Amino acid sequence: MNHLKATNLTGAVAHHAEGPVWSEAWGGLRFVDLDAGKLLTFDGVSVHTLHINQPIAAFVRPRASGGYVVATERGIGLAEGMDLAPSRFIDLWDDASIRMNDGTVDPWGRLWAGGMAYDARPGAASLFRIDPDLSFRPIVDGVTVSNGIGFSQNGERCFFVDTMTGRVDQFDVLGGELANRRPFVTFDREQGLPDGLTISADGSVWIALWGGSCIHGYSPEGDLHTIVDLPVGQVSACTFGGEQLRTLFITTSRQGLADGVDSEAGSLFAVETGYSGLPVSAFQG
Repeated sequence: MNHLKATNLTGAVAHHAEGPVWSEAWGGLRFVDLDAGKLLTFDGVSVHTLHINQPIAAFVRPRASGGYVVATERGIGLAEGMDLAPSRFIDLWDDASIRMNDGTVDPWGRLWAGGMAYDARPGAASLFRIDPDLSFRPIVDGVTVSNGIGFSQNGERCFFVDTMTGRVDQFDVLGGELANRRPFVTFDREQGLPDGLTISADGSVWIALWGGSCIHGYSPEGDLHTIVDLPVGQVSACTFGGEQLRTLFITTSRQGLADGVDSEAGSLFAVETGYSGLPVSAFQG
């Protein structure tokens, strides 16, 4: 098994960094400072900030038509340019006690976005799918903290985290629909809680462990092959990027931490794992 250490690239630049994604369209790595409503772009040297003028920016993905889509407090915002604030908004629900959390775009260009209650009450949220015509519907109900979601390269499997279950689940994707939900890997509470995830080109699943100070990399069969250690506890998400998508970028969070605790929390980290990632899929909406 590989045991690696991540390098701090930026210092603490965010309160709750989440949702990293690599796209040449915006010049490198973009991630969110979730409860500050900010998009942060790391160009390899410095971090540039874009305010979306919303209280929440939960995750971001490029649009096939140009610009980007960002998950806002209770829905999505659509921007016409990579460096413009969103100009159109669509709410997926009206319950003010529930906010957006993590999401992704599948190989068919559909957006997947899940939520959580602000008080994390069990089963209050759902995982939604937003189609290119901007219609939407809940796909998985009874979710507590909808978190990392990713699709295999061939689109035949989907991996999904409802954090408070302590599991990463997998689905078969049949005719574009999720079927046959079952556990992929389960964590003991002392290992940390599964948060964001990404899929590499070989089908491995890379999982951020909130409270676990690490990333775990698993083979498509669920065997642990890599542990990436970080000097902070709250590891929130990860994605591959850089040249040939061979760098694993990792976001971390200061959420709920007192001053002086985990001084590097809120930084962007990176590590070379020997694996490469998949190109980001753009939202067709």
